[in-house]
Amino acid sequence: MSPVQIEKEKKVAIVQSNYIPWKGYFDMIAAVDEFILFDDMQYTRRDWRNRNQIKTPQGVQWLTVPVLVKGKYDQKIRDTEIDGAEWALHHWKALAQNYRRAPYFHEIAAWLEPLYVATSYSHISQLNRSFIQAICTYLKIETAITNSWDYKLIDGKSERLADLCTQAGATHYLSGPSAKDYIETSVFADRGIAVHWADYSNYREYPQLWGSFCHGVTILDLIFNCGEDSHLYMEKISL
Repeated sequence: MSPVQIEKEKKVAIVQSNYIPWKGYFDMIAAVDEFILFDDMQYTRRDWRNRNQIKTPQGVQWLTVPVLVKGKYDQKIRDTEIDGAEWALHHWKALAQNYRRAPYFHEIAAWLEPLYVATSYSHISQLNRSFIQAICTYLKIETAITNSWDYKLIDGKSERLADLCTQAGATHYLSGPSAKDYIETSVFADRGIAVHWADYSNYREYPQLWGSFCHGVTILDLIFNCGEDSHLYMEKISL
């Protein structure tokens, strides 16, 4: 009698790259085996692709990476170029000014500052991936990070995502809760893939500078304030 073949489970998430994302983004990365940066999607203005928020004494402040938008509707995130290099020093100075009193600022600055002042980037995808991977390393998140262009892409919103999962060998797909409005779970079920939704409702507050607590800022706020204890204030998403 031949041995029974046991299918190995694999968890996958597929999300556009963001600039210095919030903690929920990294909880999704930590929850899966492969995290596919879906930068074949259309670049959207005033979104998280090239900006994020920090805390300051005057309230929440945006840090925005200037980009060149050449087409109104059809420019992909992966093709979006960064406009100049002056923004990098400006962003680092803003972080240093507003977080230098944080307990772990100097520890984090040792690896974060060179990403701003000693590294150059041509495209927003390249920049975002560099920062995401560096933050994952600090948080000891070992998930494989790949690009959507490593795969073949088909048409259809849900169909494309489900097919990416199939190509990656996924048995489980993790999505952000906002996608409930458009993802057709039956398309995944037809391929034997279970769909799960991230839940961001149970975050604990952590020691944070500057006034009322805010969950939605960049994860840099958390790691500047909590260092290696940051994981205590992150959510373990179970699939």
